[in-house]
Amino acid sequence: MWQQIMDDVVQKTKQNIERYGDLFPHVSLNDQYLLNDNTDWTDGFWSGLLWLCYEYSGDESFKEAARRTVASFRKRLDNNIALDHHDIGFLYSLSSKAQWMIDGDEEAKQLTIEAADVLMGRWRPEIGIIQAWGPKGDPDNGGRIIIDCLMNLPLLYWAHKVTGEQKYYDVAVAHAEQSRRFLVRGDDSSYHTFYFDQETGDALRGGTHQGYKDGSTWTRGQAWGIYGFALSYHYTKNEQYLETSIRLAKYFLERLPEDLVVYWDFDAPVNAETKRDSSASAITACGILELLKVLPADHEDRATLEKGLEQTMKGLAEGYSTVGKPDAQGLLERGSYSVRGGHSPDDYMIWGDYYYMEALMRIEKGHKGYWYE
Repeated sequence: MWQQIMDDVVQKTKQNIERYGDLFPHVSLNDQYLLNDNTDWTDGFWSGLLWLCYEYSGDESFKEAARRTVASFRKRLDNNIALDHHDIGFLYSLSSKAQWMIDGDEEAKQLTIEAADVLMGRWRPEIGIIQAWGPKGDPDNGGRIIIDCLMNLPLLYWAHKVTGEQKYYDVAVAHAEQSRRFLVRGDDSSYHTFYFDQETGDALRGGTHQGYKDGSTWTRGQAWGIYGFALSYHYTKNEQYLETSIRLAKYFLERLPEDLVVYWDFDAPVNAETKRDSSASAITACGILELLKVLPADHEDRATLEKGLEQTMKGLAEGYSTVGKPDAQGLLERGSYSVRGGHSPDDYMIWGDYYYMEALMRIEKGHKGYWYE
């Protein structure tokens, strides 16, 4: 079954290369991907999907398209286009870093190091965080972290490993620790965002930007935490990060609905109109696969995680995959960007497509994604 789905992914992605040209897909409207000229935080996922399709198929057209995206990312960095946020890891880990991993391309490696330096520019030592959004001192966002940033930290861990410069590692660990302390709640749920006083660094309050309410658990945020802490464990071998990832994963899996793909927020009222987020389930599948790589066979939570992975992938494949719909642009239906904001609440998400293919590649090919070498 997985091979059939992967073949379908390759076919659809090849069609999309022709559709999109040098533009980047973001989210969809009326089943058509909205495109941009490499100005959004999501554009690295298209690059990553191209690289995965190349590694699966060996088709050089994917490699050529992926390399063109990397050239675009060089231009984006050189001209400082839409980089005033923390999602630099999403952009460059899956584009230039992937190229370096696959081709050994030294220019791609250098570009990725420069991208890590851009992310380092968001370090706020007086708080001990990487600021999520906006310029330093921004009244609304100056002392704010969001759980998504855990997936950007691998760019810094990697930069430390390839350059030997300790600053990258220290900043990544400091931010991971603040995230563990303030974004993860005692019941193993998570805040989407947390605010600190910009001057004193004092912790202020948890909240949300895309969840149902401040105290709820936005499912994609929980997914970022599962995978992000697993990756921090890979680089640091800090057992607290491993434990935290497992706790978040079990909370997620205990709340799977009947069709095994989660709603957009675990605390949103459920009725016939409640939106899903298939992308959250795809991210979580990758996070669980990362956990299963490191957990011993007799670990007390291994069976739970294996069953949860099987259920999640079954739910995505049987109810949300676009296999059998050859003209579909996306790979997973019913992703949600921002239900709260009314922005693509029930559509294709390019990151959902990427993580779905990464999960399939992990299962079938033993691939590990592009988050570490």
